[in-house]
Amino acid sequence: MRAEPRPSDEVIAPARPGRLATSLAQLAEGEGMSPSRVPGVKLMRSSCAAVKTPVAYEPSVVIVAQGRKRGYLGGRVFTYDANHFLVLSVPLPFECETLASPDGPMLGLSVGVQPTTVAELMMTIEQPLPIPTGLPLAVRANPLDDVLYDAAVRLAEVLRSADDSRILGPQIVREIVYRVLCSDEGGPLRALAAPHSHFGQIHRALERIHGAFATPVDVATLAGQAGMSVSTFHTHFKAVTGSPPLQYLKSIRLHKARLLMIQEGETAARAARLVGYQSASQFSREFKRFFGETPAAEADKVKASLTRMA
Repeated sequence: MRAEPRPSDEVIAPARPGRLATSLAQLAEGEGMSPSRVPGVKLMRSSCAAVKTPVAYEPSVVIVAQGRKRGYLGGRVFTYDANHFLVLSVPLPFECETLASPDGPMLGLSVGVQPTTVAELMMTIEQPLPIPTGLPLAVRANPLDDVLYDAAVRLAEVLRSADDSRILGPQIVREIVYRVLCSDEGGPLRALAAPHSHFGQIHRALERIHGAFATPVDVATLAGQAGMSVSTFHTHFKAVTGSPPLQYLKSIRLHKARLLMIQEGETAARAARLVGYQSASQFSREFKRFFGETPAAEADKVKASLTRMA
């Protein structure tokens, strides 16, 4: 059986010609995700290859200028690089690896997608766009065309100026969402505009989970609110997110706890309580099984990495 190549072993295609990588190299100074001057837009930078690691993305359009990332969800693989963008229509935890590039660090943009923006655009477009009748998977990797790439370049360039960011940034974000919405690959975003579809009902259930992730979740209640039986809800939920409801909730709680320890300096015990765990020992076991490190070791490792890149 042939071994899978390590992230640093794989040959990465050269960065797409243009100004996006140059602009992001100047803007994205911190390692990982960092905020920008435009709300909902995040800068991405990874200076070295990273093996498969659990991550959690919000609904977004992710455009990579240089390097490559690969996501894994429910047996599916999603590659996004200088020629492919990623679109997520719901908050989604999955596994991701970063592949090294001979051109330098992985650089990219994450543009947040608001359901209200999608609904507004859908009502504004005169030619009705088809809405998927089934249950589209909430994450897709799609070919990046020149029109969307140009919009990403313009967004990166306005981020250099506070005034440009404030005045022009939101308009370009809206354009990017519009371009994806109208594309052949925009089905998962268009499904958000159909609140009574099964996809729309699962999306509302996800919003309830994220709004109260620290409280016990009653799957039967969520299913009833969605107008489904428990078994139907379970099937549709897994079709959209790639995981059953309770496994999804566990992933979200562990990611939230990790952020609390890294960003807020919380102890593992307090982070566990804040995300809804009653047992610190259970939290530690599940955290290590999920991230591969104890809570304290994982927080220290990430903090050390961020300090080295500062």
